[in-house]
Amino acid sequence: MRPYALLSCAVSLDGYLDDATPDRLILSNDADLDRVDEVRASCDAILVGAGTVRADNPRLLVRSARRRAERVARGLPESPVKVVLTGRGGLDPEAAFFTAGDGTKLVYAAPGAAVDHLRAVATVVESDGLPSVVADLHARGVRRLMVEGGATVHTAFMAAGLADELHLAVAPLFVGDPAAPRFAGPRGGRARLVEARTIGEVVLLRYRFNG
Repeated sequence: MRPYALLSCAVSLDGYLDDATPDRLILSNDADLDRVDEVRASCDAILVGAGTVRADNPRLLVRSARRRAERVARGLPESPVKVVLTGRGGLDPEAAFFTAGDGTKLVYAAPGAAVDHLRAVATVVESDGLPSVVADLHARGVRRLMVEGGATVHTAFMAAGLADELHLAVAPLFVGDPAAPRFAGPRGGRARLVEARTIGEVVLLRYRFNG
């Protein structure tokens, strides 16, 4: 058994997740960021890779006070469980992933990863691969999982057949820098488009996998 896995990211028209400058390139507008917040509020857990924690320092919390209150009224924590995958460890325990919010934080680490310093701020679980991660999350009560990146994690979910849905927000700009990170998918993969709509100048493409 595993959770329903919803992958979410924003890209430029030429498929880049960011540019190559030190500052984060914002590809979503306010309305689309609010949509993402609504999706977050509907999920049991939010998962990212260690690279995203290092590069973006995300808080991974539900921003809307109304949505947080609605979750509490349903007997849920204000924000979903936060999950990070790491192959080598070395994460900063002062990162916002660990310090923002009072909810559960889970670190799934490859054998031998340097994660002992994180045991005071998170639950650390040794993992031998993505299938064991999603199985463990299901055993912990996670039924709906939002995967927010980065590209390596998204690709791993799709390649392993563990992705059910993809929300791809496309911004009306070109990056055109070979040094910038790009969204990637597994070779030979295929998805079914189930929705396309504009959110201001951003286009949301929603795809389904696995039937």
